Amino acid sequence: MKIFLSSILFLLITSFSFAQNKIDKTLRKLNKESVDYIHVETLQKAENPILLDAREKAEYEVSHIKDAIWVGYDTFQLDSVVQKIQNKNSEIVVYCSIGVRSENIGEKLEKAGYTNVRNLYGGIFEWKNEGLPVVDSLGNETERVHAFNKHWGKLLKTGEKVY
Repeated sequence: MKIFLSSILFLLITSFSFAQNKIDKTLRKLNKESVDYIHVETLQKAENPILLDAREKAEYEVSHIKDAIWVGYDTFQLDSVVQKIQNKNSEIVVYCSIGVRSENIGEKLEKAGYTNVRNLYGGIFEWKNEGLPVVDSLGNETERVHAFNKHWGKLLKTGEKVY
């Protein structure tokens, strides 16, 4: 029985490590690191950051991090953000599925004069992979996460993938 439980634990740890390595590799390939990263464990300790979800509306409606404000990606409107967040020194954390689209939105915010913008490393996938809760469009906790597509969905190791 101990061997069985040890094997299960090993497989779980290995699969999470594999996902993390894939996320690391993907971000190194696709991002310029032009917006400072914030990691999940650091975000959990942050006091009242403003969370901006840079995914498409359909992704956000499936689930998002609690209290996140949807800003979109293809439909992103800087003026809308400026109206909602007038203090340009506010702590802002932008996220998407893994951190690629959110880097682009973070760059736009920094160009607009926001001084404390961070990109969530690994995005909502890493958040969920770490066992943290997400909520649906009604604010109820859910296991569902929009996985964007089957290719990107391989990086989401926990929760129910929605395409």
